[in-house]
Amino acid sequence: MKAMKAESRKRKAEILLLLILALIAGCAKKNEINGVTQDDSGRRVVAWIDPMYSQGPPHLYKANHPGTAPDCGMKLEPMYADAAPASNGAVSISAQHQQRIGVKVATAELRDLSRTIRTTGRVAVDERRVAQVRTKFEGFVDALYVNFTGQPVRRGEPLLAIYSPDLLATQNELILAERNHSDLGRTLADAARTRLRLWDMSAADIERVVRTGKPMRDVVLRSPVSGVVTTKNAVTGARVMPIDMLYEIADLSHVWVLADVYESELPSVRAGTPAQVVVSGQTLNGNVTFIGPVVAAQTRTASVRIELDNRAGLLKPDMFADVILQAPLGSSVAVPDSAVMNTGTRSVVFIARGNGVFEPRDVTTGAKADGFYAIRSGVNAGEQVVVDANFLVDSESRLRDALRR
Repeated sequence: MKAMKAESRKRKAEILLLLILALIAGCAKKNEINGVTQDDSGRRVVAWIDPMYSQGPPHLYKANHPGTAPDCGMKLEPMYADAAPASNGAVSISAQHQQRIGVKVATAELRDLSRTIRTTGRVAVDERRVAQVRTKFEGFVDALYVNFTGQPVRRGEPLLAIYSPDLLATQNELILAERNHSDLGRTLADAARTRLRLWDMSAADIERVVRTGKPMRDVVLRSPVSGVVTTKNAVTGARVMPIDMLYEIADLSHVWVLADVYESELPSVRAGTPAQVVVSGQTLNGNVTFIGPVVAAQTRTASVRIELDNRAGLLKPDMFADVILQAPLGSSVAVPDSAVMNTGTRSVVFIARGNGVFEPRDVTTGAKADGFYAIRSGVNAGEQVVVDANFLVDSESRLRDALRR
């Protein structure tokens, strides 16, 4: 009898255990939808994924039940069916996940953009301030008063003395004509005076010849401008002819800086564009005054001219300088350049709509300057855009879209 009772109690215990297991299994089944374990949030879970799934390989593990990712050992996260809004490509990301992947946003705002162009330049002589000294008659150099390259001269300062038989003969004609007080004499005197002036004999020297009645053996040529001798070909005793350049004199109190600007940057440069020229640690301010009409075939650059005052003598011809051009682009809605994703065929930004919702939007970009893109269409001032981790947000959007399919 005791054995039968013990057997009965054992059977009841087994039945009770089976009922408990069945109840547990039933509860577990109730906590699954389409074979995917649900959590207690009340939202439908469609998959359990690697927390770094949006970064792509090797973090592509997903499962129907909670667990750990085999590649990194991190705890799987639920992917909710209602995580993606109805709008195309938009995605909802929890605050915790935003923090994990480093999402940052910035506000699109109106900005006065200016493009900074950095290049190199070369100091050049102002071509409008260069003069050459030549004779208009044949002769011989008797004396040099300016005898080395680089010597500074002033306008009217003697350069050299030249003996010319033709000039001497014309002076004698003037002396004889001045002694003849007839009409013919006055006509011949005027003709001789004119010839001497055309030969660059100074008016003071001509009057001296008339007053003294003695011709000058040597005629002094004077500097036509103030400046520095950049070329000297005159040599004492040399025979000179009208085709010979004796001196070249340049006024270096005002110089050019010629900067090379790439053809891709030329549309941003205009006459009047502010420029800074840095030479020997000093910064000089100027403006673009001329843009060359030709692009060099080998370097794909055009010459841009900046004119600078150089009365202090800091700038020497052929010196190199750093040039900074500040090209104003006007006012425009602008976003940080990191917010724009260029796919090759279109430009996309993610708009933060609030509550963790991010919407991709096609935009038309303008110029890029100072770390910002000018936005011609697609974003309004005041909207929030993703500036960091936008590629991860894009991956999340694509992932959610694929799971919904």
